[in-house]
Amino acid sequence: FGGISSRIAAFADWAFSFNWSSESKRQDERANPYRSRLWLDVTGKVLELGPGFSSSLKLLPHKTTSAGQYLTNSEVIQSYTALEPNPFMYGGLQKNAEANGFRVKFDRNTIADDTVHDTAVTSDGLIPFDIVRGTLDDPGQIPQLVLDNAPYDTVITSFSLCTAKDPEASLKNIVRLLKPGGAYIFIEHIRHPPPNDPLLVDGHDIDGVFWSRMQSLFNPLWNILGHGCHIIRETGKTIEQTPGWESVDYRYARIGGDILSYFVPMAF
Repeated sequence: FGGISSRIAAFADWAFSFNWSSESKRQDERANPYRSRLWLDVTGKVLELGPGFSSSLKLLPHKTTSAGQYLTNSEVIQSYTALEPNPFMYGGLQKNAEANGFRVKFDRNTIADDTVHDTAVTSDGLIPFDIVRGTLDDPGQIPQLVLDNAPYDTVITSFSLCTAKDPEASLKNIVRLLKPGGAYIFIEHIRHPPPNDPLLVDGHDIDGVFWSRMQSLFNPLWNILGHGCHIIRETGKTIEQTPGWESVDYRYARIGGDILSYFVPMAF
C-alpha cells in the first residue's frame, strides 16, 4: 500500500500546483495591498516556509542595476532559503527567483529529481537562493541545509501555516531559527474575528459572524480541495501565544469581492 499512497500524495501535490497556478493570482490580488508593505521590511538572511511559486519575491526591496535590470537589492537581501514540500512548485519557484535576481541551487539531500537544474549563470551579482524540500512541523526532521543556513535575520510565511500539520511546532522552530533581534513577517488565513475586534483594520462592513459559520461549514471540503488548508484556525492568536518573541504586532482584515474572498480573512 505504500506505493499506492505515495502515488496518491504525488497526484494531490500535482493537482494543487496546477490549480494554484491560476488561483495564486487571485490570492495575490487580495493579499498584495498588505503584503507589499510587509515585504519591504525583509532583510539579511531569509527563510521562507511554503513559498509555492513565491510570486511575492517581486515585493522584496529591489533596485535598478547598472545594466538597467530591476532586481532584488543584494545590499538588503544576503541569501534566501525556500523550504517547500511540494515538488511540483519548483519550476515556477525557480522561474520567479531567477527573474528577481537570485541564483537558484537545489538541495540534493532532499530533492533527488534530476529534471530540475541549478541556475546555470554564476555571477557575483546574483543572490544565493536554496530550494529545500520539507517543512518545520517536526523539530527532529528539519532539513540539514535549513539548519546550516541558520540563524536567519527574517523568516516569512505567506498562507502556509494554514496547511501546516502542526503550526505550533512550526512556530516554535521559527523562533529557534531566528537570530536574536530577527523578524518573523507573516500573512495568514484565519477564522473571521468577532465583530468590533480592535485588531480589525479592513472589512468592518462584512458580517464576520455569518462568514465564520460558513467557514466552519465548508472547512472540511476546503481542507480537501485546498490541499490541507484550514480556514478556521486562529493563527494570529497562535503566533502571539508562541513563547520566545520579543514583541508581537499584527492586524486583521476581512476581504470582499469574489465569493472565495469571504472565506479567507487574513492576519498580518
